[in-house]
Amino acid sequence: MEEKVLINNRTFHVRNLQENQGKQLKISFDFTVTNETSHDVTTLLYENDFVVQIPGRQLEFPATIHRYYTSITNLYEAGAVGEFHLELIENK
Repeated sequence: MEEKVLINNRTFHVRNLQENQGKQLKISFDFTVTNETSHDVTTLLYENDFVVQIPGRQLEFPATIHRYYTSITNLYEAGAVGEFHLELIENK
């Protein structure tokens, strides 16, 4: 099921959204990145200081990257599409 996650007010349509409520909230999800969006997405991820909002779950919290990886390393080729997996951990 696809859900909406906002990271610093940028909307991502994500799949496989998982939420782990431990000492710190952790979420993980997958999303598609295209050649056209790769620069904006990677620039955002390099900030590594986020406000995360998940409207469908009434969640909002500050977070940093816990782990992420992608299915492709060269999204600069025209027509390239990659799958990103992102794990965020709450900053307290």
